Amino acid sequence: MRLLAPLFAAAFASLAAPTGAVSLSEETFVRMAAADVVLLGEFHDNPSHHQIQADLVKRLSPAALVFEMLTPEQAALVTPDLRGDAARLADTLGWADSGWPDFGMYYPLFTAAPDAAIFGAAVPRETARASMEMGLTAAFGTNAEEYGLTVPLADSEQSQRERLQLEAHCNALPEDILPGMVDIQRLRDAKLAETALAALITSGGPVVVITG
Repeated sequence: MRLLAPLFAAAFASLAAPTGAVSLSEETFVRMAAADVVLLGEFHDNPSHHQIQADLVKRLSPAALVFEMLTPEQAALVTPDLRGDAARLADTLGWADSGWPDFGMYYPLFTAAPDAAIFGAAVPRETARASMEMGLTAAFGTNAEEYGLTVPLADSEQSQRERLQLEAHCNALPEDILPGMVDIQRLRDAKLAETALAALITSGGPVVVITG
């Protein structure tokens, strides 16, 4: 994110809402439409919220869509024909084994901007696990420094992120693995940022990022 901030002409705009009863002002939408990159968050298993995402994607008509749910290899499999067939697309992506919620909630995103290039930003599970041993720099690869991965977090921020990881996993994680869990999230965030930038450069923007 440190690299992205000076490159984007407009601020990121984001949406995250727990129910379908969301009122998006025209002013907010105008800000979103002016941004190079728009981040749309999600609440799992909320069909109404996912429909809001799809509606916004349709209105924004981005040149590229970045999915946190897809690896680059999966994204490369998405063809125009598959985008018109939900069942075949889900099968091709191996969605049933992905661990993400029902594909039916995500499929409208693929059709809302039918000409948008598809990018995948997911970190494969094996890479995420390996990062706990090899370290963030090696796991991320080239340009790790540009995304802040070569610099340890301040003690206070590290502690806060470990606490968030513990809470996110129902306080059921052993304390000794919390630092590794924080590193995995930093790796995922950096990969998302890197992919968003690549999508912007490749497509010319605007870019919508679907995060999970």
